[in-house]
Amino acid sequence: MRRRRDAKIVATIGPASNSKGCIGKLFDAGIDVFRLNFSHGTHEDHQAVHQSIREIEVERGRPIGILADLQGPKLRVGTFANGSEELKVGQQFRLDMDDTPGTSERVQLPHPEIFAAVEDGANLLVNDGKIRLRVVSHGEDFAETVVEVAGTISNKKGVNVPDLYLPISPLTAKDRIDLDYALSLGVDWVAMSFVQRPEDMVELRGLVDGQAAIMAKMEKPSAINHLQDIIDLSDGIMVARGDLGVEMPQEKVPVVQKKLLRRAREAGKPVIVATQMLESMIQSPVPTRAESSDVATAAYDGADAVMLSAETAAGQFPVEAATAMDRILTEVERDPYYKRVVSAASPAPGDTAADAITSSLSHIAGVLPLAAVFTYTESGFSAFRAARERPEAPLIGCTPHQETARRLALVWGVHAVLSEEMSNVDEMVSNAIRITMREGFGELGMIIAITAGMPFGRTGTTNMLRLTRLKELNGLSNTHDDG
Repeated sequence: MRRRRDAKIVATIGPASNSKGCIGKLFDAGIDVFRLNFSHGTHEDHQAVHQSIREIEVERGRPIGILADLQGPKLRVGTFANGSEELKVGQQFRLDMDDTPGTSERVQLPHPEIFAAVEDGANLLVNDGKIRLRVVSHGEDFAETVVEVAGTISNKKGVNVPDLYLPISPLTAKDRIDLDYALSLGVDWVAMSFVQRPEDMVELRGLVDGQAAIMAKMEKPSAINHLQDIIDLSDGIMVARGDLGVEMPQEKVPVVQKKLLRRAREAGKPVIVATQMLESMIQSPVPTRAESSDVATAAYDGADAVMLSAETAAGQFPVEAATAMDRILTEVERDPYYKRVVSAASPAPGDTAADAITSSLSHIAGVLPLAAVFTYTESGFSAFRAARERPEAPLIGCTPHQETARRLALVWGVHAVLSEEMSNVDEMVSNAIRITMREGFGELGMIIAITAGMPFGRTGTTNMLRLTRLKELNGLSNTHDDG
């Protein structure tokens, strides 16, 4: 099964889509990677979904990526004696550590780390930013605030602290248990919430220890302040626009999104654009025109993947949402302007053999009518660098490792294929010809470009570029015409 588009689609699995039948329909509709959201569901729920995905992977004969998304710290107010209270602009409101049920004048905030970090003038946002409180005085266990944006405050509503760095790990005790379980299942990517600084990614990488690729969810302003270091320490990033839109002025989010996409591509790291992409499809079988434009904009900006959240996890039309997103991306990529846009945004190559070769690949693909760019890769690094160039020809990532093939399911344009280890150049060329034709990328007489590393079987050694013509294979010698 070959996708007819380059951008990938991630779908969140939840109660509306957790049956094997629905997961199969989602894959057939265009989903490349499935997200297990550990903010919801039990380990048994996630295990059942994981098993269904792996069964479908075997049935369809295509690598499928699985992303485990950790919950992260959840900062919430306590409870109210009346369940809720109406706050008015200009009134005083106190947050403290007292667990007595709240009133119209105060409520518990059971997070000493907030009081330790808070400063006068800082903003505290409640209920996804619907209520804004400005701190006017504070102590080690309280903060006196004034209401600047009014509204109803009720039990256990979330609190955001955009102006503060909180000295806490983004990995809670629950997250550590969930991470161990996700790794035991064999997930391919792990996404971490509440990333604030580079050290957070160092901590996650140490715990994952190579068992999965790691992803930073960019949802905190402090993470944007350390953007380059966090990208360098991650294998990919997610633009979590929901929390970003709460913690910073909404008009800044599109600008930040473009900055994240540009920086991630420069680093050769895949990036997912997430949150509220087709949100109306939770209850409607068709998206709005604005939502279609939002998805298209992410594609034009060069996103590796776009994500469906509640649309597939809890919505009434999960398969229709996947189908709509697939159609939008496919239509965008048919636009001749699309290729010009992504090519114009191509980053300058680094001073490595791998970048020299992948940059040359992109140029060759613009000059010769290549059937495909064929990349041999052990860890996925070579395919990541080739995808960074956004070549005009289809990109085949060939690897002997199933875990690498599954991780590549997230990367722009990469059609991942499993193959045995190669031992010599003739074998490598013949294998590339056979796979290219088998997978439907080319016909006899067409040209493909092949990249690989010598010696074989060593990661990070891309140092060879070869052109070959697709011919009948009668053996391992005299079957190709290359230069």
